[in-house]
Amino acid sequence: MSLRNVIEACQDFVMPLRCVFCGTRTLADEQHICGGCLGDLPWSDAPVLSARPGLNCVIAPLAYEFPIDAAVKALKFRRRLHYGPAFAQLLCRASRDLPDDIDAVLPVPLHWRRKWWRGFNQALEIAQPLASFLDLPVCGAVRRRRATPPQSGLTARQRANNLRAAFCAVRRPCYRHVLVVDDVITTGATTSQLAKVLRRAGVAKVSAIAVARSGQR
Repeated sequence: MSLRNVIEACQDFVMPLRCVFCGTRTLADEQHICGGCLGDLPWSDAPVLSARPGLNCVIAPLAYEFPIDAAVKALKFRRRLHYGPAFAQLLCRASRDLPDDIDAVLPVPLHWRRKWWRGFNQALEIAQPLASFLDLPVCGAVRRRRATPPQSGLTARQRANNLRAAFCAVRRPCYRHVLVVDDVITTGATTSQLAKVLRRAGVAKVSAIAVARSGQR
């Protein structure tokens, strides 16, 4: 047994993983979500979404329904950070549908004031384990320069207007195909705006992946 396996066994003995949805102790291959809850999640019939402006591929494996909607809100607004690795686990499963030439991962940036208030960026909590699984770097070439109002409750046009000029490139990325990571996709306004910024900065291709799609199963 390797040293890594010994460390993982000790960690499991001291602090065993439990399912984030039901609290049941999970097996080694289940990680953060037990098999029963995994099968009961609102999986989308069409995880690969139709093309969005500027995006090569868009994937959202789940519908934004219970318990995913409650878990996303708990992560974002009640600091339930254990949902981050669980969502990443779901995206790792869905990553088999991604193009094979992706060379970097970009979590949707938060404005510094919102990040300071919240204490973390939920997209980064999801993106880091996914990037590790894919063995890719996390790209930090884009920042959010405008503190936009929340997107929830806005129409598609309002969402697009809300995000106009919200992002900017802080340096020229050295990547060819960047994967944008978010928690929920509704109209795709956020990922499309980021794709526009990345392409203007010299990135040839941009794809996106999110835990869930709102509005359609």
